[in-house]
Formats: sequence, C-alpha cells, structure tokens
Amino acid sequence: MTVEIAAQPGPFAFDASHTALIVIDMQRDFIEPGGFGESLGNDVSLLAAIVPAVAELLALARTDGWTIVHTRESHAPDLSDCPPAKRLRGTPRMRIGDPGPMGRILVRGEPGNAIVDALAPAAGEIVIDKPGKGAFYVTTLDDELRAREITHLVFAGVTTEVCVQSSMREANDRGYTCLLVEDATASYFPAFKQASLEMIRSQGGIVGWTAPLAAFTMER
Repeated sequence: MTVEIAAQPGPFAFDASHTALIVIDMQRDFIEPGGFGESLGNDVSLLAAIVPAVAELLALARTDGWTIVHTRESHAPDLSDCPPAKRLRGTPRMRIGDPGPMGRILVRGEPGNAIVDALAPAAGEIVIDKPGKGAFYVTTLDDELRAREITHLVFAGVTTEVCVQSSMREANDRGYTCLLVEDATASYFPAFKQASLEMIRSQGGIVGWTAPLAAFTMER
C-alpha cells in the first residue's frame, strides 16, 4: 500500500514493502564520550541528542515491515582497507586504528565500533561495515536492497553532511528515491546539517526529500 507524507520539496510517497530504513553510523566512536568524534574536539552530545528520534523511527519501521539496514564506518584490524590519506587526517593524538578508551578507533570488533545499545540491530536486520563515507562504496548494500526489490530509502544517522549525505547521493545515482528524516540526523556542526538539508531538497529534490519524524507518525 502506498503512503504519502508531507515533505520538502513536496509530498513523498512510498510503499513499505519496497522501502528500507538506512541508519548511518550510530556508533559509540561517534556518539559517546571518549570515542573518535570527541578525540577530534567535537561535542558528541549534539549527536547523542538524536538517539531517541532514531529509536522511534526504528520502532515505526519495524512495526510497518520495512527492510532495515544499519551501517558502521569501520576498518579491518590490519587497516588494509584504510588508505593512508584517510588515516592521516585524524588528530596527531588519535587516528583510525590507534588505541582509544573504547578500543582501537573505527576498527571492526572493537567496543567503540559498535552501534549504541539503544539502537542495536535486531535479528535479521542488515548490518553493513563500510570502509568509506558512502554506504555503497565497496559493500554489498546495493545487492542486498535489489534482492529485496527496494526502491525507496529513508535515511537517518550521522553525520548529516558527511556519511549520510554521501550515502544519499550514491543512492540517488543508483536510482533509489530517498528521504532524510530531519530530526533523526545530526552533525557536530549544526550549520552544516542545515546546509545539507537545503542542498538535498533544492531544485525540486535534486538528491531527495526531507521531512520531520512527525510526518510519519501523523499518518498512523
């Protein structure tokens, strides 16, 4: 059944059976004190503030039978999938692969690389470990979605201007119809989030649509 919600730049219509929720990088390393995000000098409380909204969105998607995907920005323990140009962009005191308060930074299997407990994947949900910013780069995400006949993607997660927007742009190029939930995404820099929302929905939705979480709950 097709549902239509109020969004920008116009109504967004989707069928739950062909829709996936993509929750980007809600990881301890980015959201909790002591992780990679804080090591870069960021206020992680700005990201932690969206956890309740993302949890509500996850509950809605689970109830309505959407496909659910969680991503983690992560690297192999030997860092073979982390180019030096990426690793060296960290701060001198803490870079990808270095020991941190929650284990090695952004390394698969380390405690800090885990998704925060409040948003933990449920059994059967897809978890994608991505070595890049975009969720499609060197991952099986496109294959997973096409195998399930997914055409529409609803995005949440962090950070808005980097991994979320990168993933939306990749999805748009691959032919998916995309929407970003405005209060279920965040940036360490609020101005960057606002600029990203405006870019995504500009020119008639050049990358996709945006809407608040309330647009979904009002339809229930």
